[in-house]
This record gives sequence, C-alpha cells and structure tokens, in this order.
Amino acid sequence: MAIVLGPNRYGKAEVRLVRVTRTTATEHELCDLNVSVSLSGDLADTHLRGDNAHVIPTDTMRAVVFAFAQDEPLPAIEAFGLRLARHFVDAYDPIDTARVRVLEYPWIRIPAAHGPHPHAWTRAAGSRYAGVLHGPAGTEICSGLADVTVLKSTGSEFHGFLTDRYTTLAPTRDRVLATNVHARWRHRRDDDASTDWDASFGAAHDTLLRTFAETHSLSLQQTLYAMGEAVLTEQGDLVEVRLELPNKHHVPVDSSAFGRPDAGGVYHATDRPYGLIEGTVLRDDAAPALADLPWR
Repeated sequence: MAIVLGPNRYGKAEVRLVRVTRTTATEHELCDLNVSVSLSGDLADTHLRGDNAHVIPTDTMRAVVFAFAQDEPLPAIEAFGLRLARHFVDAYDPIDTARVRVLEYPWIRIPAAHGPHPHAWTRAAGSRYAGVLHGPAGTEICSGLADVTVLKSTGSEFHGFLTDRYTTLAPTRDRVLATNVHARWRHRRDDDASTDWDASFGAAHDTLLRTFAETHSLSLQQTLYAMGEAVLTEQGDLVEVRLELPNKHHVPVDSSAFGRPDAGGVYHATDRPYGLIEGTVLRDDAAPALADLPWR
C-alpha cells in the first residue's frame, strides 16, 4: 500500500490593512480589511522533495495585497478579491487555483459640532465578507456578514418539542430571541464586472435583519429559513444562503427567590452553552457550489 500526497494548498492568512483615501487635507475615507490568500496547483515537489521552484513566498502574496490596495478608488471587496485571485492564477504558471477571503470592518464617522467628522471614526458592529474562488472549474463568489447581533423582546415562542426524562426546559409562548447573525450568500457563477456589489450586500443585509424582526418565530430554525428565503426571493442573482445562528439565551430571573414580587422583565443573558442553529436555503435548480468555495 503506497502513501501519496493528497490535496494541499498554502497561502498568507489575515493580511491586515487600512486604506485612507485623502480627498482633501482633512476630508478622508477609511477602509479596514483583513485579507487571506490560499493557492494550489503544481506544488507536489515542495512537499515530496523540498524543491521550492514553484513556490511563491507568502511574503510576496502579502506584498501583492498591499500593492493592489493602492487602487483608486478601492473597489468593493468582492471585486478586490476577484482581482487578486485572477492575478495569482494568471501571473504564476504553477498556480491553477486561488482562494481569496476578505473581511471588511465597518467604521462610522463620529458626530461633531457641524455634522459627521471628516476624519474621525468609531468602529461599528459586525463585518462584511467576500470569498472568491478562481480556478479550472470556473469562478465563484460569495458575500456575507458576520457578528451582527440582533434581539427581539417578544414575537418568539418555543413549544411542542420532543421530551423525555432528561427534559427540564419548559415550553414558552413568549420569549426573548437573540442571535449573532453569520450569513453567506452565493452569487450565480458569473463574475460580471458590472455587478453592483455594494447594493447587493446592502439589500441582503437589510432583508436578513428585517425578516428576523418581522417573522413571528416558533423556533430559531423557522426564522433561519425565513431569512434565507427572503434574500433569495428578493435577489434573483443569488442562488444559496448559508446561515449560522447561535441562540443567545435570555433566561427569566425568578425574583420570588429573593423575597420580592416576580414582576418579570429581568433576564440572565448567558454566553455559554448556547444552541447553534445552522442551515442552507437554496434554489432547487442551483448549480452545486465549487467544492472549495471559501465560505468561511
């Protein structure tokens, strides 16, 4: 029985960069990115013989990211990731596949005496995501968001679940429902440069949050499906939505244990353990995702 080299790749992970665009001496724009690059191709010799002739140093990958970040203007992160992925495949013969992941951390201008400050910001919650895979099988792009915390103080129930001798959870017709939304959505296999990535992201972001708020929830699973379904219904160019929703439990505090009337309304916000709800919503005619599509 022989031992052989299996699938492999390598790259530069989490290249942090902040791009400041100076429109004038005091009027600035800010873009804060975390970029990861992973390459694969004709790389067996470096594993089997220590021959690095086909190896692009990961330091070079970092330099390419920094160089491309000088673009004027810096494009949407999907377009930025696509440009990087194409460069690594086109510029280096041993490389046939590039995976690029980009996280964008949002900043908002600090309110000042005469409106939003032109060059001072505060970090906003959550982050925007783009993943690009470019290789022999084609090009695929996914977008998404992470760590967007949402909560509704009513409009959520949980009952009718399976019980046995280990069940201690009481059914409820009214509960606090909270989660950190982690979402990815896959675009049709079309890297048309005319795509308005910012508009698509903004619409999906708003749809996810609006659907969370407006859906009367009988379970977080039901809410997950409704959120994904709404995004696909509203954007015909999207074919798949993956959601990860940790259930951030808010447990009612029984004040009667303290010798006080239990008026309700006070909750213990627990951070762990938590329920973790994951699911995929997709069109039934969607082409399968490329195996190595960088969802995470």
